[in-house]
Amino acid sequence: MLYWWSKFVLLGPLLRLFCRPTIEGVGNVPERGGAILASNHLAVVDSFFLPLLVPRRITFLAKREYFIQPGLVGRMKKMFFSGVGQVPIDRSGGSAAQAAMDTAVRLLREDKLLGIYPEGTRSPDGRLYKGKTGIARMTLEAAVPVIPVAMIGTDKVNPIGSRMWRPRKVHIKIGEPLDFSRYAGMAGDRFIERSMTDEIMYALMELSGQTYVDMYAASVKERAAKAKLADPQESSADGHSGDGLPKARAS
Repeated sequence: MLYWWSKFVLLGPLLRLFCRPTIEGVGNVPERGGAILASNHLAVVDSFFLPLLVPRRITFLAKREYFIQPGLVGRMKKMFFSGVGQVPIDRSGGSAAQAAMDTAVRLLREDKLLGIYPEGTRSPDGRLYKGKTGIARMTLEAAVPVIPVAMIGTDKVNPIGSRMWRPRKVHIKIGEPLDFSRYAGMAGDRFIERSMTDEIMYALMELSGQTYVDMYAASVKERAAKAKLADPQESSADGHSGDGLPKARAS
């Protein structure tokens, strides 16, 4: 219930008024049945604008930390994120990763529309980073199509580190569904899953116009944090920018 109230009454009208979001290719989203919306990830608000403009309800897998903060604020966050269709997952690895995979496959088999960010985390600098292969395994185990989605301008609405959202234009591009039925029964083959994931990321690069970096965003963030602690200028000596981020490698 809160999902639809947020979309049409509480939050949606404000987002439409201040950001004038537009969308193209929404007809590529199936009216029914399980499917994955695979999106680039520029800002937290990605998970607000996409449901606003797609007619079907979207379920996102959200990090567990959003649901376990103590106190009144924590309880309000949990109620909000649960109400708008986000499902908590533990991203700590091992059995937690398998549990997240099982949850995703179950939702897809229940004919849900699942929102996934293949990069695994927000881009640290607006570029598109290497996708994680979990999306490929979900696709094969649930036997569903993958629909690429490009979020454009959300990083201007919600820049990294900002406390307040800003009124900026947002545009969403939805590409044609990617059919991976040719790989049916091959879940668990790491070469197949890598190939599928790279195909998804290529489609996102084409849609978004972003520069592609063949590294995981999480690794880049971790390295940048370490470089900043050690010496803000140290990374310049090994071919990286002063903020610890690698130079672009387009593909």
